[in-house]
Amino acid sequence: MKQLNTVEFPGLGLTFHLNRVAFQIGNLSVTWYGILITLGILLAMAFALSQCKKFGVIPDKLIDVVLGGVVGGIVGARLYYVAFSWDTFKNDLGSIIKTWEGGMAIYGGLIGAILVGALIVKLRKMKLLPVLDIACMGFLIGQAIGRWGNFVNVEAFGSNTSLPWGMTGERVTSYLSNSANVETLSKLGVTVDALASVHPCFLYESLWCALGFLLLFLYSKHRKFDGELFLMYTAWYGLGRGVIEGLRTDSLLLGSIRVSQLLAFILVVVAVIVWLAVRSKIKRAHDENYLKLYVKTEAYQNEVAAYEEKQAKKKNKKTGNATLTEEPAADSTSDESATEIKELESDTDPAEDTADSNDDTTGEDNTDE
Repeated sequence: MKQLNTVEFPGLGLTFHLNRVAFQIGNLSVTWYGILITLGILLAMAFALSQCKKFGVIPDKLIDVVLGGVVGGIVGARLYYVAFSWDTFKNDLGSIIKTWEGGMAIYGGLIGAILVGALIVKLRKMKLLPVLDIACMGFLIGQAIGRWGNFVNVEAFGSNTSLPWGMTGERVTSYLSNSANVETLSKLGVTVDALASVHPCFLYESLWCALGFLLLFLYSKHRKFDGELFLMYTAWYGLGRGVIEGLRTDSLLLGSIRVSQLLAFILVVVAVIVWLAVRSKIKRAHDENYLKLYVKTEAYQNEVAAYEEKQAKKKNKKTGNATLTEEPAADSTSDESATEIKELESDTDPAEDTADSNDDTTGEDNTDE
């Protein structure tokens, strides 16, 4: 089933005819939105696992955290969106689970992923801050790719712009012509022309996240303490999101407040303050071991040794069980051979035994005579 959207970039002379459905399996429609979100998650997972040794995280344990975080992220992203768009869902509760149609809030996803991930970290007896440092770079990969799902769905766009990369399309015009949306925007002090080009906010955020990933990855070898990358991510993404959110025409609102914009700026302030405070403490300590990176500590080496020993015991136990399973088979063969020998002995001709006996007797008589 085709769900076509047309997106134009008049200033660039570009027109795209987009089908939201990538392919179908029976009655199941697989959308590009779902594919792009999944691709982002898989690439983020692959990257995270490649960084384990660098950050002092055991890969097998991280897999559990990532899988749990993905589930928590999807649930959190949807619940956050539904909570601040309740009027859209209150009369059709079944549509809440239709995540493939769009309607995922990134901040909700981050909150859900971090909460569930942190719980698994505790259960697996891991260090949270190194995991967060790895995860935040994965977040940026997923966000940079996932935003293109908004492009295919023609959503996450902004107010009018005369910039050459301004976009327009049927869905843009329809959305900005809706009287309810016009009224909501007017309360925010935003006036729009439904026929004019708008900011491609999805593109801005995708590029911002891609640049953020590159910067954090390059800085990762210079980090001073565990959790530093996560603080930098929080500030970087929050700054970009706060500005971009102010351009959007489909923000989630709490009264007349753009929820994600408010949250973004709060997180920027908190992250910067904490980062400056920790860096200041490290500088004043004049101790190279103060807040030492976990990967450089003896505790990490002990954790690795204990993990490897545990894995070795599992392997030996498995090998031992296999050996024990084979031994009874050898004994059984030996018993069968013994039985066969006894049977052969018992099958000897009785006549031969009798003849041998007579010969012995005759020999004795001749000797007497």
